[in-house]
Amino acid sequence: MEHSTTLVAAILGLLEGLTEFIPVSSTGHILLAGHFLGFDSAGKTFEVVIQLGAVLAILTLYLGQLVSVFRNAPHDPAARRFILSVLIAFLPAVVIGVLAHGFIKDVLFETPMLIASMLILGGVALVLVDRIAPPTTQPDAMSFPLPMALKIGFIQCLAMIPGVSRSGATIVGALMLGASKRAAAEFSFFLSMPTMAGAFAYDLYKNRDVLDGSALGEIAVGFIMAFIAAVIVVKWLLGYVSKHGYALFGWWRIAVGGVALVVLGMGI
Repeated sequence: MEHSTTLVAAILGLLEGLTEFIPVSSTGHILLAGHFLGFDSAGKTFEVVIQLGAVLAILTLYLGQLVSVFRNAPHDPAARRFILSVLIAFLPAVVIGVLAHGFIKDVLFETPMLIASMLILGGVALVLVDRIAPPTTQPDAMSFPLPMALKIGFIQCLAMIPGVSRSGATIVGALMLGASKRAAAEFSFFLSMPTMAGAFAYDLYKNRDVLDGSALGEIAVGFIMAFIAAVIVVKWLLGYVSKHGYALFGWWRIAVGGVALVVLGMGI
């Protein structure tokens, strides 16, 4: 992380928190911003660790609901089914993430042109799905059928390609499987907790030999900024998408990806 500064770390943390839970690809934004700012971290660990700030924001906002679910699980079939649905949706990411970890981090994370292209393609998909999604049959994120949860889990794995967006993939998948716009976002929130925590733990283990203790200050700054920004975004997002849908985020992706392609084509 030798080219980083506290200011750059704060900017990237803010960017992470603002984009993690909206379907625009936080990883794509951070990697492109890091590329243009000359930022580099050992094993791309900074980019993964600060995601925990966003996870902590979700955990804080939904803590009461989650405590209630786990407290009721021993005697409430609906609570047990919800917990199982999240675990089932998480499972494909565990298997594919472990098997493809080296290729994802060493190749895909180092290809800005791919990231920009995926931003554009994902934006087009989001705009289209926002218009053609089937009628809602699943209005409650806590009662998705288990086969539906598993399908969303496989769709989430597309987000291992930086620029696709984990939240974007899960939201699009849920919408096409009959979820309401609000339920699609909420299930994406719940699924983010084990997915991102698992990615952090595994990435930390894989990069334990290249971690730079001198970068802890920058990581802490990025973590705190990500937490604050994510709390604000999550509170706003559910109300917005319930009324307006996801098209805005699709057009944003297309614009950012297009600008990035032009700038990269200029050799910058």
